[in-house]
Amino acid sequence: MAAHPENANGSDGRDELSIGAVAKRAGVATSAIRYYETIGLLPLPMRLRNGQRRYDASAVQRLRVIERAQEAGFTLGEIRELFFGFAAGTHPNARWETLARRKLADLEEQLARIHAMQALLTEGMRCHCLTIEQCTVWLSGLEPSA
Repeated sequence: MAAHPENANGSDGRDELSIGAVAKRAGVATSAIRYYETIGLLPLPMRLRNGQRRYDASAVQRLRVIERAQEAGFTLGEIRELFFGFAAGTHPNARWETLARRKLADLEEQLARIHAMQALLTEGMRCHCLTIEQCTVWLSGLEPSA
């Protein structure tokens, strides 16, 4: 069996992953991993004596949760809240449900704004104004003066 380099904590390194291995398994860039460490979404890894990072498999799982939350539209701040914004012992499902309900309400508001924009754009395409001033009156929502 090949010898494993000892890290600063005296571990033999068999269950540890390099930043490149974590990035490959999680499907993210190494720069993203470093950034998530910097902003506190990913715990700081152990370091070998030569300074190389070493992660356990939980880092891959954490990165997958971050990616999935981003796919659902959560911001990094909201993801931070998912991890750290609840009382200790709060079940993950309760955390997700709380944030998901809030995000769904935000999406409903965005949809309403999108529908209003679509209606305005569609109405504007029906405009047959002879001058831009007439269009400006229409776009402002004011009725033209008689």
